[in-house]
Amino acid sequence: MEPKLISGNANLPLATAIARRMTMHRGREVSLVDARVERFNDGEIFVEVFENVRGEDMFIIQPTSNPANDNLMELLIIADALRRSSAARITAVIPYFGYARQDRRSKARTPITAKLVANMLVEAGIERILTLDLHATQIQGFFDIPVDNLYASPIYALDAKHHFRDVMDDVMVVSPDVGGVARARDLAQRLDAPLSIVDKRRGKPGEVAEMTVIGEVKDKVCVIVDDIVDTAGTLCKAAEVLMDNGAREVHSYITHGVLSGPAVDRISKSVMKTLVITDTIAPSAAVRACANIRIVPTAPMFAQAILNTANGTSVSSLFDHKTLGPIYEGLYAAE
Repeated sequence: MEPKLISGNANLPLATAIARRMTMHRGREVSLVDARVERFNDGEIFVEVFENVRGEDMFIIQPTSNPANDNLMELLIIADALRRSSAARITAVIPYFGYARQDRRSKARTPITAKLVANMLVEAGIERILTLDLHATQIQGFFDIPVDNLYASPIYALDAKHHFRDVMDDVMVVSPDVGGVARARDLAQRLDAPLSIVDKRRGKPGEVAEMTVIGEVKDKVCVIVDDIVDTAGTLCKAAEVLMDNGAREVHSYITHGVLSGPAVDRISKSVMKTLVITDTIAPSAAVRACANIRIVPTAPMFAQAILNTANGTSVSSLFDHKTLGPIYEGLYAAE
């Protein structure tokens, strides 16, 4: 059974790029299923699928990024339309999983919205989730269906080895907080580089009261690693603290470029030389125009993951940057 792709409006360029990559892998045309996802005047979402999907292996490509509620509802309604049209299996490809930051009760009388979203997705008829760099890996346990959580670190390892090949001995991977150490350690091991931590203590939500660098970063090419950059306040402050501690350069690899509010302006004025993000969230014109933001494509990895899922072969093989090397040979030389 051949996989079939359908997309909402959240990130059509990424969905189209995935279809194009699958066409390259398959050697025959793979295109998005013809459908319309529209809104009534009052904002209600309407979906109509124009092709027969009975008995098909369907993959819905839809990140739940800003506007998160609209994009989530599009995903749920597309899934319901496919389920009622007798699709054999429905997999949600959610490059950026919105509401993932609400994965626990941090204080009294607050929701666990990530669990609520998980319940809604399953209730809509989705039978499998494919996502990238979940904010908290335990969110996989919120689902009673299979969840494949891909990682950006293998792609970033290829990118760093390509762009820092002349200074690899001086590269130091930095976690911007204690909670992100596991993610940073993974990239550090792939690059055979040392690890440092920026310990931050918040005065109140959204404000950073104090930052301390754990580790010797003097004369190092520091690479900050994280999963989400939102307003970029913490990221730019961490870059300043690293430079104040003697770092030679500061670069960042952040998977999901939410980049809301003053983020792009802050980054353009930051001491950071480059911010590398993926295209899981469709970049705005301001993001594309920013000189020190670089975007790495995820379509090659998602295309291969979809094919592996459809064929019943290993998805975890894509956790290895040596496996991804040939897939990304157009961008980086295979290691």
